[in-house]
Formats: sequence, C-alpha cells, structure tokens
Amino acid sequence: MNSKNRSLIILILGLLSAIGPFSIDMYLPGFPVMAHDLNTSVDMISYSLASFFIGVCVGQLLCGPLLDRFGRKMPLYAGLVIYLLSSIGCALSHSVEMLIFFRFFQALGGCVGMVAPRAIIRDIFPVEENARIFSLMILILGVSPIIAPTAGSYLIAHFGWSSVFFVLTIITVLIFIGVIFWLPESSRPDPTYSLGVRPILTGFYNVLKVPQFYIYSLTGAISSAGLFAYLSGSPYVFMKLFGTTEQQYGFIFAIIAAGLITCSQLNNQLLKKYSSQQISVVTLIIQTTVGLLLFAGTALHLLNLYTTIILMSLFLSCQGFSFPNSSALSMAPFTKDAGSASALMGAMQMGFGALASAIVGLMNPTTALPVTGTMAVCALVALIILFAGVSKTGKTAAINAVDEQALDLVEKY
Repeated sequence: MNSKNRSLIILILGLLSAIGPFSIDMYLPGFPVMAHDLNTSVDMISYSLASFFIGVCVGQLLCGPLLDRFGRKMPLYAGLVIYLLSSIGCALSHSVEMLIFFRFFQALGGCVGMVAPRAIIRDIFPVEENARIFSLMILILGVSPIIAPTAGSYLIAHFGWSSVFFVLTIITVLIFIGVIFWLPESSRPDPTYSLGVRPILTGFYNVLKVPQFYIYSLTGAISSAGLFAYLSGSPYVFMKLFGTTEQQYGFIFAIIAAGLITCSQLNNQLLKKYSSQQISVVTLIIQTTVGLLLFAGTALHLLNLYTTIILMSLFLSCQGFSFPNSSALSMAPFTKDAGSASALMGAMQMGFGALASAIVGLMNPTTALPVTGTMAVCALVALIILFAGVSKTGKTAAINAVDEQALDLVEKY
C-alpha cells in the first residue's frame, strides 16, 4: 500500500467515523432556539440526543453481523442512505416528537459509519499498527468538536436550526461519494455467515468470552461515557449557569476538543516507548483524579467558568489516549468476527453513553453537580473494572504479530 492510498483510506474512514460526532456537536448550540421554535423545553430537546445515542447503540448491534455477512461496503451504502433520508426528516420536523423520531433513525443509519471503519482497519492494517491508526482517525474526528459547534451556531444564528441538518446531508453525500469510488472492499461477503438470531447471538457470545475484549471494551466504554455526560449537560452548564452566548459556547467546546486532539497525537509518540496497556492504566488514573477534583470543586463552589473549563479539558483530553488504545486492545484478538466485535464495542460505548446522558437529564440539573458527578463516577468505575479484570485473568493484554490476512490486504492495496 503506497502512502497516498493509505492516507486516502484513513481520511475516508475518519470522515465516516465523524458523521456521528458531527450529528451531535453541530446542533448542540441550537437547543434553546429549537425549544422555542418547537414550543417545548430544552430538557425535551435533550431527549433527541438520548434518542440518537439509543439509535446508535441498537444500530451497531444490527450492522455488525451485516458487515460480516455482506462485506463492508454494501451495509455502508444502505446505512448512509437511511442517514440521508432521516437528516432531511429532522430538518423538516415541526414537533419535538417528530425530531426525536427522526434522530433515532438518523443514528440507526449513521452508526454503520462508526462500526465499519474499526472493522476495515482490522482488515487492512497490520494489527500492531491499529492503535496508531486509531490515533490518526482521532485527528480527523477532532475536527468535529472544534468546527461543528462553531459552524452550527453560525448556521443557527443566520439560517435557523433546520439548516444544520441540511448541511449534514450535504456533507454525508460527499463522504458517500468517497466511499463509492476510493474505499476498497476489505472483506468479501461470507455466504456461510448466518443472519439467524441464534447464530448472531452465539457470535456475540463468543466475542464476549474473550477476556481481552470485555476488559478493554468495558473500560473504554465506561470512561467515554463521561464524554457523553459532558455533551448532554454542557449546554446547560455553560449557557445557563455561566451565561455564555451560543458563539462563546462553541469556542469553549473547541478549546476542550483541542486538548483531546493533542493527546491523541501525543499517544502516537508514546506508543513508540510504551504499550497500549501501560498507557491505558496511567490514563484512567489521571482521568479519575481529575474527575474527582472536578466534582469536589463543583460541590464546594470553588470553581468558576475558567477553572471548570480547565478541569473539563484535562478530563476529556484523556480520551485522546483512552479511545485508540482501548479500541486496539479490544479488536486485536479478532479477524473473522471483526465486524461483530466492532459492533459490540460500539454498542457498549453508546449504551453507556446514552445511560450517562439520561442520568444527567433525569437529575433535572440546577447546578453542574449532575454533570461533574457523572463524569467522575464513569472514570472511577472504569478504573476499578480495569484493575479487577487484569487481576482476575492474570494476563497482560497483547497486540500480536502481523497476521497473514492483514499482510495480504496490505500488499493488495
């Protein structure tokens, strides 16, 4: 694989993965305007975010087996079409219930853009390079929280909130073109793969039996749930409690995201000296410590706008280390069932993310405590599971040597 093809494939995979974050980040600044236009409350609008998380969680479990049965590209085509139609439905919604409905199906279609890239990376690239590839993808994903809220606030201010969903439609059409013409099919359809309920559940069970998978997918999913708690509660914390404008909120969002991107690239350098497992352990210790400081500072009324931004930025920057390493460690044991493994990992992430988001919403926050408390608990629980899991299995996670399937695909492309 020459460097040009390699970079183009990584770019397309990164853009596919960014569909979900863009679908979340671009419309966050519009919550107050949407609540006014749809004659409802900001809390009700936030249920459209929870609906999206649930749709992604369910959709990933469905599209994982489809990727293993029909190859990688056909399910991508189908999912992107569903996403495009649902985005138009969101833009034309005239009630919050209609918005919540279409957001669910938007997630159902868009989630294939989250599952397929992980499976394709496992197909094409040597397994010991996976953590570095995931770090490069975060560089692309990181554009979302920097550009999306600012672009979203501009669109909402000048063209109304519906324009956000029309722009998402246009962006996805361009990504769709890239998938059709430049993304290789990395896994042939497998006619022997059954789509019956029992074989699918058996396949998921076989994946879940692998200790390396469940330890690192669980810790990665639960730690990332703190990010979802932040996404759900940050509009209220910054725009209501601290009184920032929509544009200022977008700027704050970008600052916090910049830390995540920086750490994801620093992770590439650290991988030259340390293993993914070592980085994961240290990352969770730091994230837990910062999370507890954030919660304690909020409870004791010691934090202002700037200290809150600093601590939240430090907490979320840890995801720049956590996501690529936990993803690589979770996917390393699999070749044949890579689609199902990717789907399960993604479903865990979105499932815990939806739970964290719902908890923040159900607490009906009048302070920042529900948000900061949920973030702290997520990091602490993930750290406990990591230590308990490694202690119980008595094994050190490993990313194995290059497998023959990966070498064949590298030579082909």
